[in-house]
Amino acid sequence: MWLSTLLLAMRSIRRNLLRSFLTILGIVIGVSAVITMVTVGNGATLAIQNQISGLGTNLLQVRPGQRMMGGGGGAPAFKAADAVAVSTQVSSLLAVAPEARSGATLVLDGRNWSSSVIGSTQAWLTTGNWKVADGRVFTLEEQMAGSAVCLIGETVRRELFGSQAAVGAAMRVKQISCEVIGVLGSKGQGAFGNDQDDVVLMPINTLQRRITGNTRVNTLLVSMQDGAEPERVKAAITQLLRERRKLAESDEDNFNVLDTKQLGEAFSSTTKVMTTLLGAVAAVSLLVGGIGIMNIMLVSVTERTREIGLRLAIGALEREVLLQFLIEAVVLSALGGVIGIALATLASVGLARVMDVPFVFDAGINALAFVFSAGIGVLFGYFPARRAARLDPIEALRHE
Repeated sequence: MWLSTLLLAMRSIRRNLLRSFLTILGIVIGVSAVITMVTVGNGATLAIQNQISGLGTNLLQVRPGQRMMGGGGGAPAFKAADAVAVSTQVSSLLAVAPEARSGATLVLDGRNWSSSVIGSTQAWLTTGNWKVADGRVFTLEEQMAGSAVCLIGETVRRELFGSQAAVGAAMRVKQISCEVIGVLGSKGQGAFGNDQDDVVLMPINTLQRRITGNTRVNTLLVSMQDGAEPERVKAAITQLLRERRKLAESDEDNFNVLDTKQLGEAFSSTTKVMTTLLGAVAAVSLLVGGIGIMNIMLVSVTERTREIGLRLAIGALEREVLLQFLIEAVVLSALGGVIGIALATLASVGLARVMDVPFVFDAGINALAFVFSAGIGVLFGYFPARRAARLDPIEALRHE
């Protein structure tokens, strides 16, 4: 009975291919929209997590001022000695690096490029998970002496040197001539949309003495050891810096300690909420598609009233008629689900490339969308099927 009923349902669908296609169009759009939104949202979440982790390993950023991402707001800047104090007096730390920044124009053989120049110590590479792709890192002696040496990011190398060898060449950074001793490994786009490879790294003493002319440090980068308790480390750093900045117990902190892991979790949480919201909005079209299936099935029942009456008159059971129309509805909605999944996969791959985010295949959301689409067929196909099964055979045979 199941096989014959399925064959009858498929034959009925095949007789009206165009109408069947238009019927499932709502399901196709709904399924593809839901899967695409969730897949692209998951890819965006993963991209943000990767970009945040690219900032450093178990990284804390200590900045002057009370706002996490704003400026100092008049708060006194740090000094290189603060980084030394934190590294020697706070436990469970892997590396501590002072970071001073300045914008500068780089010049090489008539070509120029505006970039960000960072002054720091060797520990800066550790805190930021940086690798040296070519050349070497400046030595401790070069750092203490303020030697005019620097490492450049991949973007700077590409824009200024092109196919030429960068290591060993000299370029002008603002008003000084600086020898390029290394090229940093590429990191790509940062968590805030910035190009992490558009950077020049030099000893902090070189930057302070020969470019900025002051001893201000913009940020302290603190990399914690694996297994360290972030809250305990943050509390120890806060207490030490309050003492060094001579803050009374009643005074508020004039600096902030930002845990990049918490920042990543906050960004990921926001992205997941937006993904869920967009998926829920897209799911409304599934309901619209289900209503379309019910409407067409009701029309089909009316058109095939004499056929139904004839089947009932020659001995077909009500449950067999019910099953036939129910299977038609389920086949339509399931077919719409399959087509929707295929279109969603193609759309997700294309959007992931355009948005430059990873393509994250989620078998769970694909299976859920298919089951939900088939469930739509059962839900919205039951009423028309029940109506067909309860037709009076005599009245159905009289129908014109």
